[in-house]
Amino acid sequence: MTKEVIVIGGGLAGSEAAWQVAKRGVDVVLYEMRPLKQTGAHQSGYLAELVCSNSLGSRLPDRASGVLMTELRCLESMLLSIAEREAVPAGGALAVDREAFARGVTEQIDTQPQITLIREEVDRIPDGIVIVASGPLTSDKLANELSRITGEEHLYFFDAISPIVEAESIDMSVCFRASRYGRGQIAEGDYINCPMNEVEYEAFIDALLGSEKIPLRDFEVAVKAGVRAGPHGYFEGCLPVEVIAERGRESLAYGPMRPVGLIDPRSGKRPYAVVQLRQDNLIGNLYNIVGFQTNLTYCEQDRVLSMIPGLEEAKFIRYGQMHRNTFINSPMVLLPTLQFRKRPIIIFAGQITGVEGYLGNIATGLYAGCSAARLAHGDDPIILPQTTMLGSLCHYISHADPKSFQPMKANFGIMPPLDDGTRRNRRQRAQAYSIRSSNDLGLFIND
Repeated sequence: MTKEVIVIGGGLAGSEAAWQVAKRGVDVVLYEMRPLKQTGAHQSGYLAELVCSNSLGSRLPDRASGVLMTELRCLESMLLSIAEREAVPAGGALAVDREAFARGVTEQIDTQPQITLIREEVDRIPDGIVIVASGPLTSDKLANELSRITGEEHLYFFDAISPIVEAESIDMSVCFRASRYGRGQIAEGDYINCPMNEVEYEAFIDALLGSEKIPLRDFEVAVKAGVRAGPHGYFEGCLPVEVIAERGRESLAYGPMRPVGLIDPRSGKRPYAVVQLRQDNLIGNLYNIVGFQTNLTYCEQDRVLSMIPGLEEAKFIRYGQMHRNTFINSPMVLLPTLQFRKRPIIIFAGQITGVEGYLGNIATGLYAGCSAARLAHGDDPIILPQTTMLGSLCHYISHADPKSFQPMKANFGIMPPLDDGTRRNRRQRAQAYSIRSSNDLGLFIND
């Protein structure tokens, strides 16, 4: 006899988990506190709302995100199928119209008869089979409950959001359309590029370094002794531009403003630096500034970002902002199956586990949903092959050093090395990892 599964959190991981449980014939109660209680970073009450970038990462099969995307496709991810349906031009990346994507996920959940969606805050872990997918913006009450049941202080780092501007306010007499190395779905290029010469770049860096930041709230800067996180504990994959600039004047030119693979058609040359804008919705009237997460005050964002060529008169629809991301010390409390060591009928998924990136959140949600359904049917969860990207992520968060545990995105560095003795360059190694992942996942699925 099957049992009901409770899912806490209607973000990427929770929505995917609930769907995977329900499609396996098990009733689900999905709790989401929004819109009754907002987080400060979300804008709507839709499930699976994307807070930061609208990009899920590279589609290329020899990139880490591309490998994970292939695995999700093989495992029949509901969220990935909606993302591909609501895709917007983004070169070699999979980016979505964020509103259409979240609306599509919400509609899919609403039409699944075995899922009951309840809009209220959860402040305690209920009895029974539970998936905790409350995300990085877990409420204070639930975070305290997680600390109580795990016996561990929850950790956190600071994440930031990029600004969004109206397309018609971008000066296209200065900017040009192109994708790096000519990749893209649109003939003239998927990205709008704002080129800078060396003088413009140096002036921009001066303004950025001298700008005023938004003070972090007291509760966000208070860090328990021994917790390796805090106001300067940023996630390396999503650093504010002002933090990158503080690491060296050329750091942005080699980071989000790198001009490689781009030629300004007016000069016929590669610019000194480039700020890229990526389409944020399907109709193409909104663009986000790629890699420009920031904690500048809104007035300073107006002043400093208007120094970018082509954005002098830009109209901001959303300013950049910073928020706190909470995660548990997974190596201390989780099994490789993402089950809670002390109560294995509790499964964690998504960013709360320390997995970073949209695809990682979706993937761990999918895995948690499959495992919860197995528990409901009286079977044990199955450990994924570590040679798959998802298996490697689950192994990392359950085996990392708990004294220095930090969030991790999908990458080839966490996968077992190739041990066939063949000499390969970087691209060939990536291709070999991709092929091994597909083969081993295929064997796992068909076993």
